[in-house]
Amino acid sequence: MDARELLEQYTPGDFFFGTADRTILGTGSVHSFTDTDAFALSDAVPAALAESGSSLAVGVLPFDTAATAGHVVVPRVTRIAGPVQVADRKPVGAPVAVRAVPEPVRHVEAVARAVAALQARGMRKVVLARALDLEFTEDVPAEAILNNLVKDKAGGYTFAASLPHGRQLIGATPELLLSRTGDQVICHPHAGSAARSADPVTDRENGESLARSRKDHIEHGVLIDALVETLRPFCSSLDVPREPALVSTPTMWHLATRVTGRLADRDVTALHLAAALHPTPAICGSPTEAARTLVGELEPFDRGYYAGAVGWMDAAGDGEWAVSIRCAEVSERSLRLYAGGGIVPASDPKAELDETSAKFQTLLRAMGLDLDL
Repeated sequence: MDARELLEQYTPGDFFFGTADRTILGTGSVHSFTDTDAFALSDAVPAALAESGSSLAVGVLPFDTAATAGHVVVPRVTRIAGPVQVADRKPVGAPVAVRAVPEPVRHVEAVARAVAALQARGMRKVVLARALDLEFTEDVPAEAILNNLVKDKAGGYTFAASLPHGRQLIGATPELLLSRTGDQVICHPHAGSAARSADPVTDRENGESLARSRKDHIEHGVLIDALVETLRPFCSSLDVPREPALVSTPTMWHLATRVTGRLADRDVTALHLAAALHPTPAICGSPTEAARTLVGELEPFDRGYYAGAVGWMDAAGDGEWAVSIRCAEVSERSLRLYAGGGIVPASDPKAELDETSAKFQTLLRAMGLDLDL
């Protein structure tokens, strides 16, 4: 089946996962697991796949796996094709109301408080997010938004997944949390960001400035240190480049490092590894528990499945899990968009606000919206 057909056949409630290599569409459910223990979810999947004869299990992990349940489904029908290409955009329609949570000035204040807390508590990093609530007079056309994200090539991993209580998570993330193929493990974490520009000269300068930024290299180093520490017990060997690479999406520049390893035990599945790695400092902070506590103190909302993970696993334990950023939770006639940034002691609060505004553009661009953020 042509990959474009899979995208066209997507309806809310299905699972869609598009990458540079493949397109996955899962429909229906023969098994469904919801649990706050991500390792229990990983343990339940192989038996469910063997019993059903299905090829894949798909799903999402929340930001806080102890407070919100992960949700994994064995689809009734799974179809896989090559990478999808989209020729035309689809109309989305304008919202009738837009509300920032918190208001921009309050986010700047929260970043300033975070910087002070990092110094007072001896922490290396915390990630602070804000949200945009959009209200519509008709049902949100999730199919059109997904189509436009694919059209925009908005991220390496374009996704839509069902959530408990009938909501959907939709987005396009640049960041691979973990893939496993046989005994090979790949992680491609991102930390350190700068906005793209329509002006080629400014755009190049933004990328070059990010590549030189001491603040962003420190932020990225915190992430790599934590990821390697977590992976090392699972791997007989690890390859970690000395310096990050400069990578881009249509809206953002990022610092990214591709870490590869060989599993010491091939019984360790992709979902088990994702559960061990999540949450990384890229979306929480360091130390993890202290950062998660500070997030709870400073963010005026529950992240839910934003800054979690979305992906799939097969009966052999192979799979691919991406970090669920540049995304929105979709209800019938409303959307909540999320964007966050890594805060370190050298962070500038106004610059951090601007970074979240740039990250909102992934979804806003797919919706054809130009908002003052």
